[in-house]
Amino acid sequence: MDRMSILIYLIAILLGPTAPPAARNPAPAGTEKEGRLTFIREFSSAEDVKGISHPILNKTIDIIAGPKDPSAQPPSMLQQPYAITTDSNHRIFVTDITAGVVHVFDFGNHKYWLLGTGNHLRAPLGIASDREGNIYVSDAVLHEVFMYDSKGKFIHYLKKPRGEESYFDGPRGIAVNPVTGHIYVCDTPRHMVIVLDKKGHVIASLGNRGGGTGPGNFNHHTQVVANSGEILVLDSGNSRLQILNQQGHFQREIHANVGHGAGLAVDGAGNIYLTDPELNNFQVFPRDAQPGYIFGETGTGTGQFNRLSGAWVDSGHCLYLVDSNNKRVQVFQIAGLRAGAC
Repeated sequence: MDRMSILIYLIAILLGPTAPPAARNPAPAGTEKEGRLTFIREFSSAEDVKGISHPILNKTIDIIAGPKDPSAQPPSMLQQPYAITTDSNHRIFVTDITAGVVHVFDFGNHKYWLLGTGNHLRAPLGIASDREGNIYVSDAVLHEVFMYDSKGKFIHYLKKPRGEESYFDGPRGIAVNPVTGHIYVCDTPRHMVIVLDKKGHVIASLGNRGGGTGPGNFNHHTQVVANSGEILVLDSGNSRLQILNQQGHFQREIHANVGHGAGLAVDGAGNIYLTDPELNNFQVFPRDAQPGYIFGETGTGTGQFNRLSGAWVDSGHCLYLVDSNNKRVQVFQIAGLRAGAC
């Protein structure tokens, strides 16, 4: 099977068909009804960053990707967005499986550019950023994790020392601990989370090859989040979310029956956000064990989604949601957390 066939097969598995009718969805939609989220904006292309006229944008793309034939210009809008993160400068990074690039939206400086055009990403899935602004991108077709510096320059792959072999059979979700800088990579086929430093040295591995159903074991896990106190792993094959401590020891679990394209995020209060690509909503699990809520439904309007995938919380209170088949990102302010612009 050639790489194009592999890519088409991968997209079919991850993204699946358009979501079923909204009648399957028991949750109401709309920020006014929920009262917990305030819609801020949506974005999908360079136009949203630069405005109507953006001559500098065209020049920036030429510098990064090189002048190209008009029929082969780099994409300037989302095609099949999947995962999302931000860095310490609040630049937004969105992986795009179909385009094979990472879109960078820098609203603060009114800039847009592409990451990965010169390093031949094939199917970028997971993405994360560290304190220095380095960006880590997992590629499901190449079975690699790419590392870029804060300016978008490729640094290296996370490979085994003294060899060309990748550490990973199939890297998916990826996270960086904001305190230690350790990198966590879901190696889904091996049912393990590999923990590395930014030089690519393996520090630990969580789970067991072959998988399992017990505490601390995984079955086709897909997402990981690392914060200052916990490691959260979306154990999709076991229909649960596992919460581990910093040493990787099991603490508790939450039932989570979602598909393999689900996104996972945590806000500044420790509330957990888990997206459901099939039902086009997300569920919130409060840190204080109070009853959670479900938000969203199928559609194209505000608070509506079509194949809702990646999720990310910036500055503790700005919720970014990847609305994949609508080819956009929606941004919400989380009520009750500290004030500040999103």
